[in-house]
Amino acid sequence: MDEKIEEDIKRFILRKLVRHRMWMHKHTSIHNLPKGLPDYLRNTKEVRKVIDELLKNNILLGKPTPYGLEVSLNIKKKKEIEDFIEDG
Repeated sequence: MDEKIEEDIKRFILRKLVRHRMWMHKHTSIHNLPKGLPDYLRNTKEVRKVIDELLKNNILLGKPTPYGLEVSLNIKKKKEIEDFIEDG
């Protein structure tokens, strides 16, 4: 897939988490992130690649739990996240 699709996936995930106010101590399961994407994108390597990249860049914070990884947005990157969403 091309860079444009990966950026669209990233923007979709970040918008969704901002809309639900998932900052710092409010978490959601990592499995909820692709929900709402079109079926042809939902379970692809690209989605996992984008999520891994967001975690690596500390835009998403991970919290391991006994039932799986929970994620939230990093409040310290709020300006960067909002700028990225608005650029789309």
